[in-house]
Amino acid sequence: MLGGMSWESSAQYYRLANELVRERLGGLHSARVLLASVDFADIEALQGAGQWEEAGRLLAQAARGLEAGGAELLLICTNTMHKVADQVQAAIDIPLLHLADATARAITRCGVSTVGLLGTAFTMEHDFYRDRLAGHGLTVLVPHVDDRTDVHRIIYDELCRGVLREESRQIYRDVISRLVEAGAEGVVLGCTEIELLIEAGDSSVPVFPTTRLHVEAAVDASLGAPFRT
Repeated sequence: MLGGMSWESSAQYYRLANELVRERLGGLHSARVLLASVDFADIEALQGAGQWEEAGRLLAQAARGLEAGGAELLLICTNTMHKVADQVQAAIDIPLLHLADATARAITRCGVSTVGLLGTAFTMEHDFYRDRLAGHGLTVLVPHVDDRTDVHRIIYDELCRGVLREESRQIYRDVISRLVEAGAEGVVLGCTEIELLIEAGDSSVPVFPTTRLHVEAAVDASLGAPFRT
């Protein structure tokens, strides 16, 4: 696991991996995990400066360390930094399990074809994530600019700092409602921290929690089960 972006969500990755392995294997089984946790302050500064290649270099270096330590499958534990997924994959010989692919498979299993996307401004506005979902035949809607600003602000100013506010939960609920009015049949929680605040009951349409879906796909792969299609 390549995490720390933020550690609040990476902790959920670790917890879910161990819970799922115990569910599958029983007893005292737990997940065999290597975790490289980077300093998110460094990554956030590079994001803000648009220095994505340098951010990718830092993540690729950490990924090589995980491979050298014996990792056989890599997860980047953040949606936004999948912007540099190809750069990271090019630096290692083990497979990288792309978060958007795992999410798209779950969406199509549910028979949904049009989804709203919540995430950081980078995830909602840049094409790396939307295009990856669209490559699976999905239509992707994003909130209007004011809503995108609120969603992004809450992620960085609150959720990444472990702050959960009822007022912010209601803001997200309202954004989701407007996406549904625009035609969304489901909503992608396309930032791993959003799952700390929003759950199924906050939406009138299915929500797709990317952290859980990513970990489920990784456990499937690690235990030798085929990806669910």
